[in-house]
Amino acid sequence: MTLEEFFKDNGKVALAFSGGVDSAFLLYAAFHAGADVCAYYVKTPFQPCFELEDAKRLADELGASLRVLEADVLSSPEIAANPPDRCYLCKRIIMGTIREAASADGYALIIDGTNASDDVSDRPGVKALKELGVRSPLRECGICKDEVRRRSREAGLFTWDKSAYACLATRIPTGEPIDREKLEVTERAEDFLRGLGFIDFRVRMVGRCARIQVRESQLPLLMERRNDILNGLKGLYRGVLLDLEVRDE
Repeated sequence: MTLEEFFKDNGKVALAFSGGVDSAFLLYAAFHAGADVCAYYVKTPFQPCFELEDAKRLADELGASLRVLEADVLSSPEIAANPPDRCYLCKRIIMGTIREAASADGYALIIDGTNASDDVSDRPGVKALKELGVRSPLRECGICKDEVRRRSREAGLFTWDKSAYACLATRIPTGEPIDREKLEVTERAEDFLRGLGFIDFRVRMVGRCARIQVRESQLPLLMERRNDILNGLKGLYRGVLLDLEVRDE
């Protein structure tokens, strides 16, 4: 099955939209296949501001419909406790929020951007998708991440080379309670490093210290900007650590 065939069979869909590579391409594909598609972005304390800005920018460039919803996931004591199944619990709330809004707007089918190369066995949120009947056209059509990036580039989408991004809550060790202050500190730290030219990196919280993880190719930049990083982060953390187990290129 091709995406065109999927949207021919499912001409009215609500898209769980993150502003990332996969859901951005899926919005483009649905829109250009002539489907009646509305993108739903759920704003939570776990998402950094730039993700919402990217979502708005792409929707504007495509002329697609976008609804921004809000969900206070931290109001759930279970999620705030940061258990191993936090992602599942959070996804249930996010998708439930989308389902309620989409249903009110007349959309019965919800789709998301899970692709064929995603390791669903290692993604607790996928269980929530299955329970809520959310379909993943990219996965169903056998379209992997590299293909999504290639097609996105050909389509002129600015998201084609956007780095993969996991929510801010993943920077806090499982079992350590999550609060808004920790999330805000993490976002400020990552915004700072992004401004220095780093891509596809993480600033993880270890106690009150920052543990920076970058690509191996960006280690020279990290050492070059070492003093800038220390000066920029020392007001947010008690110490700044470098993770020598670098991120994959």
